[in-house]
Amino acid sequence: MINEENLTTTGDTARIKEVFASIQGEGPYIGAKQLFIRFCDCNLRCHYCDTDFTGDSEEYTPEGLLEVIKQFDLNTIYSVSLTGGEPLLSVDFLEKFLPILKEHHLKIYLETNATLPDELKRIIDYIDVVAADIKLESATGMVKSFEAHDKFFEVCKGKECFAKIVFDDNITDEEIENCVEIAKKYQILLILQPKMEEEAMSITSVFAVTVLDKFLKKYNKVRLIPQVHKFLSVR
Repeated sequence: MINEENLTTTGDTARIKEVFASIQGEGPYIGAKQLFIRFCDCNLRCHYCDTDFTGDSEEYTPEGLLEVIKQFDLNTIYSVSLTGGEPLLSVDFLEKFLPILKEHHLKIYLETNATLPDELKRIIDYIDVVAADIKLESATGMVKSFEAHDKFFEVCKGKECFAKIVFDDNITDEEIENCVEIAKKYQILLILQPKMEEEAMSITSVFAVTVLDKFLKKYNKVRLIPQVHKFLSVR
């Protein structure tokens, strides 16, 4: 469900679950080497979420997090992925941290649930790629979020942006139509991502292609891409 409370953190620090280098396993940048910064907390509670927010995490200042990043071989990194959780909940921190990353000529890739347009406005100038979600009620169990997504993609205009749609065999024709409508409005690439159960798709390949064809009959900028990193057994 969408948490109606404003969970955006304030202050000069952010709680980080982990920082690690790995291969991007979702969307059109599959195979790219990225440095992932995983932020804690989220304003959504999706049924399929595979992120563990329990256990160790650490509070960082922008300067402190930069020192951690410098420990990696940045010459091998395509971009820095801000992921979570929901990174935009830490927008006060990001307003201070992202200019520092840009001083080091690092490309910034934002992974977001696309429900916080006002927060995005504050940092959009520093973002190179927006990897957004379009949340389906049938897959997430939360309330419909298309209105929030519409406002979010309006802010993304002029930036490289694509939308990921996690789906299972409960996807409806109405949801497909709503996704296509918003994609056409903003001319964004749609990535259909079958919901996973551990390292296997929760649906058959035949059903996945059937859903792809339903989208393609309405809109041609659509790709079917499972979570490849799970097949590779990497984070």
